[in-house]
This record gives sequence, structure tokens and C-alpha cells, in this order.
Amino acid sequence: MSIKSNKFIFILFLLFGCEGDYLPKPLGYNRIDLPERAFIDLEEGKPYTFQHSVHALIEADSFNLAETAWINLNYQSLGGKVHLTYLELDTKGKDIKTVVNDAINLTAKHQIKAYGIEESIMMTPKGYTGVAAELSGEVPTQFQFFVTDSTKNFLRGALYFNTAMKNDSLAPVIEYIKVDMAHLINTLEFKN
Repeated sequence: MSIKSNKFIFILFLLFGCEGDYLPKPLGYNRIDLPERAFIDLEEGKPYTFQHSVHALIEADSFNLAETAWINLNYQSLGGKVHLTYLELDTKGKDIKTVVNDAINLTAKHQIKAYGIEESIMMTPKGYTGVAAELSGEVPTQFQFFVTDSTKNFLRGALYFNTAMKNDSLAPVIEYIKVDMAHLINTLEFKN
């Protein structure tokens, strides 16, 4: 090729290769495929039982290995974990007033980052009472609850994600797991 034809190709690239009204693409979000909902009974060996999602793996809680009734429901495919802590009341200074205040204070610690905390009192089909708290904003836990029979048993749960994604991006997953947690609460039964 001659220099003349190279110049001609270069001029063609300059004229037709670039458009003046280019706009960058907007930021996209990851596609989240939510699995079909299905539940199974919790295996024996805990002072409580409930139905949990088949998509959640049961793990021993690694925070406090001495508490064998503390477990995690690990939604590996969704990147979330529900931490469940169980306390037997009237042992080691664990009266109902103390543990309820502790649970409320743990939720209140998120007020620094939360836009709002909406709490609701509930009664389960088995007659247990509890409180569910929905937190909005960029908080580490978006949903927490506790359920108690007010005499012997207390179960607290909190949803966490192991990701730096914004909570509005996680909204479909949060809503999905909240429905699973509502099913857990409604099927919860203390054994003693």
C-alpha cells in the first residue's frame, strides 16, 4: 500500500470511526435468580425445632463454640446468613427481662446507620411472643427477630450478608430470606 492509500484509510477512520454523541452505559446490577421455595424440618439435637429452607445449610455458629444450640442458616448461593442464638431462661442470670433488653439494644446499635427501624410484635401459631425488626439503610443486618415462651426459652435471629453490595441491590434476596424467616418463626417449637 502506498502512503496515499494509508492517508485515505486514516481519514476514513477519523470521519466514520467516532461518533460525537457517545453516552456511557449506566451501571448495571447483577442478575439474581432466586430458588424455588421448599422447606424441611430441622434435624434433632437442639432444644427447638422449626422448618427451614432446603437452600440453607445448617452450620454450627463459630462465634461461640460452647453454645451448641447456636446455629447459622447459610444461604451460600445468595450470600446471606441467618445467625440464630438460643438461650435457656432462668440460668446464669438469663431472665426474660435481661435477654429482651439485650436483644432490643443489639437492634438499637444500628440506629447510627439505619434510616429507620420498624418493629412489630407478633404471636406465633404455638402461642409464643416475639418481636421482628426491619432495618432500612446501609446497615449490616436488615432483619432481626426474637421469639420466646417467656418462661424457659429464647431464640434470636439476625440476617447478615457477606458482601459490600448496597442493600437496595440486595432487596430481592432480603425479601426472599425474610419470607423464609417468617416461615421459621411460624413453625418454631421449643422442646422443653
